[in-house]
Order: sequence, then structure tokens, then C-alpha cells
Amino acid sequence: MTASRISGRAKRRPQFLLLAVLGIGALATPAFAADQISVSLDKAKILHLPDRASTIVIGNPLIADLSVQPGGLAVITGKSYGETNFVVLDRAGVVLTEKNVEVTLSNDQSSVIVYRGAERETYSCAPDCSRSLALGDAPDIFEATMKQVTNRNSQSAAAGGSGAH
Repeated sequence: MTASRISGRAKRRPQFLLLAVLGIGALATPAFAADQISVSLDKAKILHLPDRASTIVIGNPLIADLSVQPGGLAVITGKSYGETNFVVLDRAGVVLTEKNVEVTLSNDQSSVIVYRGAERETYSCAPDCSRSLALGDAPDIFEATMKQVTNRNSQSAAAGGSGAH
């Protein structure tokens, strides 16, 4: 009887070791999961920062930008298509949270994309269709549109129309 009892313990030992290793792994994992935030290109989302947030690190600031606002809020803005992440640390350097950020094309129904072979141009059709700036448009179309927008904004600013109230 003693031999079968030892044999039974020996059979359960690998299961016990596996559970012990998994338990230790769970303790070593931070108390948060890396969540996914999806934001459209050129749009912003409001986020609530964890208490004690002191430092924010953006993986790739060419894809998304994050600005801290009063009251524990932050604004994340999609700047280019792709995926990046941000990490929030406290003053001691302890990671409070980490989130993945995916910047995608807006599902705005008022945009129309026209393809001419490999060339692409984007129109905003709300309410009338006019060319708009969009990453991925043909370079000559993008540059011409950008020049018009820049000139218009410069003229507006010179005339005192900053838009700030």
C-alpha cells in the first residue's frame, strides 16, 4: 500500500510543478493587461490616466501623439497609419499601465477615395466633394492640396482670423 501511495504522488508531481510554475508566472505578470486603443487618423480620443501618473512614453510619436490635460486626462491623436504603444510610469519608474494604439482610416462615410491606376486621391463629400489631405494620396495631389491649405491658413491668420476665442 505504501508503494502505490508513493507511486500516486509521483504521478501527480509533474502536474503540481506545472501549476506552481504557472502560479509564479501569474505573480510576476503586472496587474494590468496591454489593452488595444483604436483611433482614426487625424482624430482624437480622451483617456483617463491612472493615479500617480508622472511619465508617459510613446513608442512611435510619428503614429500617435499623447498630450496630458488637467484632471488626469490625456488626449491621444492619430498621426499616421500603424501601430504603436504608450507606457505610463509613476515617479519611481513603476509601470502603471501600458496600452497598444492602432491608428486606422476613419470609417467616415463622407470620404471618397478615387483610384486612377496606382494613383490615389481623397475627397471629403460633406456636403460637397472637395479634395482633402490624406496619407497615401499621390504625392503631386497631396502637395498641391497642402499648398492650398497652407496658403489659405496663412491668409486667414494675416487677416486676424486665428479662430481662437
